[in-house]
Amino acid sequence: MTKLSEKPLVHIEVIAAVPEQEPILANLLELYSHDFSEFYDIELGADGRFGYKYLPLYWEEPDRHPFLVKIDGNLAGFVLVKRGSEVSGNEDIWDVSEFFIVRGYRRRGIGMKVAHEVWRRFPGRWEVRVMQSNHSAMEFWERAITMFIGEMIPSVRVEKDGECWHLFSFESWLTS
Repeated sequence: MTKLSEKPLVHIEVIAAVPEQEPILANLLELYSHDFSEFYDIELGADGRFGYKYLPLYWEEPDRHPFLVKIDGNLAGFVLVKRGSEVSGNEDIWDVSEFFIVRGYRRRGIGMKVAHEVWRRFPGRWEVRVMQSNHSAMEFWERAITMFIGEMIPSVRVEKDGECWHLFSFESWLTS
């Protein structure tokens, strides 16, 4: 069997998820929540699942956008984007609500390419929040944003719901 890390990458896709794919996203959100539970107090439900109460809203509200990530046709993660700042409440801000790349595809530049693709699709002002205790995510977002913008964008420390976060703010633009 060939390891994922040994396979050369051919094609990365960021695909708008349709309502019929909600169960797929729900399954991927379980993997994401499991990873995230290392940094954030998330309890399993009685059914043995973490759940994600906001998922149905991604097909009900026009300013929410769910995406599946595929590598060479295989599922590799997801991105949930919404309009509206979680910090200031500014409705003109684009927000990376959730971002997940399956472990076997990490540290190969895939996440960065996916983030850049999403930012190009939604020009305007963006915010990315990173939990202070999630050091690897902090390194990833610093690098991804710096590569996208072309300069280092310092984060601002904010507190939300009793947790400390690093907040990156930047602008995306249309590219030809």
